[in-house]
Amino acid sequence: MSPPRSDSVWRAAWRRFRRDRVGLVSLGVVLAFLLLIVASASGLVARQWQQEVGVPSAPPHVLGPRPPDAAEGAIQPSGPNVDLTDIDPLAPRYAEWAERAKHYRSADPVRADTLPLGGDRMGRDVLAKAVKGTEISVFVGVLAAVLATGIGTLLGALAGFFGRWVDDVLEWVYNVFTAVPDILLIFAFAAVFGRGLTTVVVILGLVGWTGLYRQVRAEFMKHRSRDYVRAAEAIGASPSARMFQHILPNISHVILVRMSLMVVGFIKSEVILSYLGLGVPIDQVSWGTMLAEAQSELILGHWWQLATATVFMAVFVTAFSLMADAWRDALDPKLKGQA
Repeated sequence: MSPPRSDSVWRAAWRRFRRDRVGLVSLGVVLAFLLLIVASASGLVARQWQQEVGVPSAPPHVLGPRPPDAAEGAIQPSGPNVDLTDIDPLAPRYAEWAERAKHYRSADPVRADTLPLGGDRMGRDVLAKAVKGTEISVFVGVLAAVLATGIGTLLGALAGFFGRWVDDVLEWVYNVFTAVPDILLIFAFAAVFGRGLTTVVVILGLVGWTGLYRQVRAEFMKHRSRDYVRAAEAIGASPSARMFQHILPNISHVILVRMSLMVVGFIKSEVILSYLGLGVPIDQVSWGTMLAEAQSELILGHWWQLATATVFMAVFVTAFSLMADAWRDALDPKLKGQA
């Protein structure tokens, strides 16, 4: 009779994760946001976020339409218009210009007095902007985390596996990047490369790989002398095969958890960059650009764009952080004996 087969790392982690109710609820919230992002990217929702569908700064439905301004109700002067034909040198051409203007006159679309979550100063739907902004912000955060994970994993694997002068050179590079505070390094790269989605992803990826590098380096230094790696070497496995076919799968859960934590940090960094005008271009929208626009609207008492962007960002970041914490607890090898 063969002995019972033990669970894999991921199967045991999923079993522990299902016991965490907070983690499960957070996972559901994150999945709901991901469905919303897919719908936005495919054009099913928020496709016309740039259209001016409401009156400027239209209030939310719950507040009702704004009362008419006092100027609109002002009494218009009565009586015949004053004839200035004798003293106005342009008067003979007024009729000609009016006839030409008819060819360029366009119909003014009907604008809504209120929108579900209000409108911005141009009359664009704040809800549609928040949905599209979620797509952009999460897209930037995930891609930057993938880039930083690739850089940190590759350099950490090389330093931890080969050691000696390779480790010394990469440690010198690491010390150079960590000698400057991250926020200053981000601003410096942003000033050099300019605005744009690709630029933001590259900047955050170049700045954020250092933490994962140290963790992967330590894991490779620990695993390179273990029996299963020496056995692979004895049967002729190349250094690259031992690194990426034998060691890397055994530390992949550590890398994935670290990457999920980086996503949260990079989303916050993108918001800061866009708020300061160094992030996404002006024809795109993100949570950061919405907060930047809301700054001037808040002075006029139009708070709904600020509230909507803040709620969207707070709910997603909180849910993603709680989900990442639950996965970290579930994948922690120290908890394996409690399964």
